[in-house]
Formats: sequence, structure tokens, C-alpha cells
Amino acid sequence: MNHRIVALFLVFTSFLVSPLAAQQHLERFNAIDVESYDFSLQIQDENNIIQGQALVTIQFKTEQEAVVLDLANVNDEGRGMTVQRVEALGTGPAKFQHENDQLTIRFNGEAGQKVTFAITYSGEPANGLVIAENKFGDRTFFGDNWPNRAFHWLPTVDHPSDKAEVSWAITAPNHYQVVANGHLVEETDLNDTTRITRWKTDVPLATKVMVFGAARFAVEQVGEIYNVPVSSWVYPQNRDEGFYDYEMALGIVDWFINHVGPYPYAKLANVQSKTMFGGMENAGNIFYFEGSVSGKRQIEGLLAHEIAHQWFGNSASESSWHHSWLSEGFATYFTNLYMEQKHGRDRFVEGEIQQRNAVIAYSKREYVPLVNPAITDYMKVLSTNTYQKGGWVLHMLRKKLGDDLFWEGIRTYYATYTHSNAYSDDLRQVLEDVSGQSLEAFFDQWVYQAGHPELRATWSYTGETLTISVLQTRANTFDFPLEVDVVFEDGTVERRTIEVKGQSTSFKAIMDQKPTEIVLDPDTWLLFEGSISEK
Repeated sequence: MNHRIVALFLVFTSFLVSPLAAQQHLERFNAIDVESYDFSLQIQDENNIIQGQALVTIQFKTEQEAVVLDLANVNDEGRGMTVQRVEALGTGPAKFQHENDQLTIRFNGEAGQKVTFAITYSGEPANGLVIAENKFGDRTFFGDNWPNRAFHWLPTVDHPSDKAEVSWAITAPNHYQVVANGHLVEETDLNDTTRITRWKTDVPLATKVMVFGAARFAVEQVGEIYNVPVSSWVYPQNRDEGFYDYEMALGIVDWFINHVGPYPYAKLANVQSKTMFGGMENAGNIFYFEGSVSGKRQIEGLLAHEIAHQWFGNSASESSWHHSWLSEGFATYFTNLYMEQKHGRDRFVEGEIQQRNAVIAYSKREYVPLVNPAITDYMKVLSTNTYQKGGWVLHMLRKKLGDDLFWEGIRTYYATYTHSNAYSDDLRQVLEDVSGQSLEAFFDQWVYQAGHPELRATWSYTGETLTISVLQTRANTFDFPLEVDVVFEDGTVERRTIEVKGQSTSFKAIMDQKPTEIVLDPDTWLLFEGSISEK
């Protein structure tokens, strides 16, 4: 997800917090596993009310007396969902209670038992499904679930750790085209005015990327990469510009397949939409903000970021929102890696420096660790920490491991957690197994400790001895290798590495001439702030 538009919407997040606390979710996750959702929804032009039926197939892990799903109640403004009926297929109607944004279904389930519940409901979504006119005045419908807003319009376990297959059957006026996760199963005109469109996945998804979109679209089949069809869905009023801009996706998908692993979904549709984000990486059908289309190909980085998510965040997903750097940090850094190979090292370094400066500035406002369990409003996960600092952690891991081991580790991590979930320590374990190195200290200080090294360094040259003193100015210190370039008057340069440990580190080296300059981190591999001066 590209978050450049998110800040405009943070004021609305007070009602986005999950209806379940973290501990409650863990208890539910240990009790049931949702295997599939089959959503049948009717949308209309007369009003914003949706009519829905959800078939939710659940595997009981332990003996239970009830199943709890997330589903919004009607709020004071009359927006929300009302449940008319719940039935356990093969058993009959089930008693249920719908309150506090939870649908509790009374059912005595046995360990290992699989049950499909049919839930009939309706209402006007308060959030999660954006029903609005687009920039050209056309009515549109776009799912926008991240992080946990699916419960506003879909009965689900609205948490990234419980993935399930999904199918969509959208009945709509026939002037709409419908795109959704998976592959197209059916498109049938039911009569002169109404069409049903069905899409279905063959792999499990998290609810955060489980959506459909309906609008008037111009659709172009851009091509196929390794049998993966790539298409562009844009508003017809900017058809030419949109097709031109979104066509860049084909080469980006090719790059990720060759560098990371097989594409995880049946297709990739790049969709102009009404998402609140700059881009929302919905699985197999990415929704971009409607202003992304300009006809000037200014969104290569945005396309790369959202496409990177198909591997990192969608397929290999964070197990909880607090570990979202495994999604956003990966998408940020792998966009940089794509740009490095496409446009050269200089542009890559320029981007890393900009992102390092952003991390430093953010730390002045919020001095918190990358994985921050204190966050309860999950929209606040979308921060410079999660994106830019997460990317910088990967950049430093690349330096520490070297390119070959870094890429082997990334491919192994992705292969291990394809269509699954991981915590930060799962990534650490994979990289340790591949490299044979212990990374516990690295993760402790860069992932779980707040901040970054803040340095005040000095150097002196006396009697052919160069002395460099490095002082860390914060109490929570870091241990790290600091590369320095020693520059001489004749233009020659010597590269040295200082192993910085604790509050104060002193480094000495014999030099046959006095340096004119000492350059800290000359190749931009370290997340730090500070300077060096002659003593």
C-alpha cells in the first residue's frame, strides 16, 4: 500500500479499531479456522444498501458452543449491517446474536468438524466498501478493507492471520463491469438491466485484500508473463492515458517473478479506483487512486510498490498488524531494488538517502520501535517506521549478508511463507538458516528497539596516527560496523571499518600522510545520523 494519501483520512480512524482485542482474537484463532467465504451481493443505483448472503465454511479446531464473526452493527446514522437469518447448512436455522460489531452464532461444534453457515444480511456500509461518484461523476463501488474494515460490510474473521479462499457473485445493473479476486467464473446478463459476475480464488487470502470493484471501465489485456494475465481497468474518460500508464506493470511483474518467485495469483488487474490510499494492493486486483492516471507514466514507483505486495504482504503476510513492516517495508525496499536495476545505482542511493532522512525526522516526533505492540489504532501502523525504516532494515541486512545470501534468504522466506503468515522472528530464522549467521542481536536493536545511532565523531592526526572517536549521544546505544573513507590531498582514498560498540568507540590507524577529509558511511549502508569533524 502506498500511504501518501492516508494522512488525509487519519481523522476518521476512531471507528476503525477491530471489535476484538488481540487476546480475544488469539483465542478465536485457536478455536476455529475459516476455510472459505462465498459472498453473493446485490448492488443498485437507487441507494447504497447492499443485499448479501455469505457462505462461511469453518473448521472447528476445538469443541465450541459458538462461532464469532466480525460484522458491523447499524450505527447512530443508520449505516451498518442487519442480519436477517443464519443457517448451518445441513442442520437448519441457527440462533444468533448481533451486537457490539460481532455476530455470535450458537452452534455446538466438535473438534475437526467442518460446517458452512449461510448468513443473510443487508445494510448500507459505513466504511470498507466505498460507494461514491468518481472524478467523472460516475457511480462506483470499491472494496477498501485495510487494515480491518472488512467487518463493515462482510461477516468475516477480520484479521490477517486467518486466511481463506473467497468467491464473489455480484449482481448489479448491467452498465457496471465487476473485477474481483481470483479468476472470472461467470458473466451473465440475467435480463435487460441486470448482470451477475462471478470471480473465485483457488488460494487463501487475508480479508484485508479481499475485495471487488464495480464501475464503468475500459479494460485492456496488456499481456501475459509466465501465463499470468495482466490487465488494465481504467475509467473510459481517460482510457488512452490509463492504458499507457498502467502498461508499465507488465515488465514489473516480470522482474518480481525472476527475482523473488512465482506470481501467487490467477491474474493481475491494475484498477483505477476510489481507494482512500495512494494504492491498495488487493490480491490479484490492485486498486490505485483515481488521480494515478495522467498519461505521463509518473507512477512507476507506485506500480512497483503495489505489485511487490502481491508477494510480500498478500501471499507472505504479517501474522499481526504490528509486524506490518514485513509488508510495507518489503514493498518499499523492493521498489528501490527494482529501481536500482532499472535506473541505476545513483538513483537507488538517492532514494535511500531520502528515506533515511525521513526516518530520522520521524524519530524526532515518535521515538518508537519498528514492531510496536502499543499501537491499537491500526491505521497508525502506516508510518515512516513501517515503510522507510522497514525498508532500511532490509537494506542493512543486504549489506550484512551480502547480495547472494540476501537474495537466497529472501527467496527462501517467500517460498516458506507463500499463502501463509509470518512474524518478524520467522524472517530472522529463515535468514539465519540460509546464512549460518546469528541475527538475534541485529533484530533486537533494529526491529525491537526504538531509534537509530546518533553519532558525534571527531578525528585527529598526530605522529602518523589517525584517531577517530565515535560517541553515541543517546543512552540506548547500537553496535554496528561503520565504514569510513579516509581521503588524502592527492585524491587517494582508503576504506576502513570501525566496529562501533557502546557509548564511545576509539579507532586508530597508521597513515603516512594527513587526511583532508573523513567520510562516514560513504556507500550509504547504515541508518544513522551524525557528522564528523577534525578535533
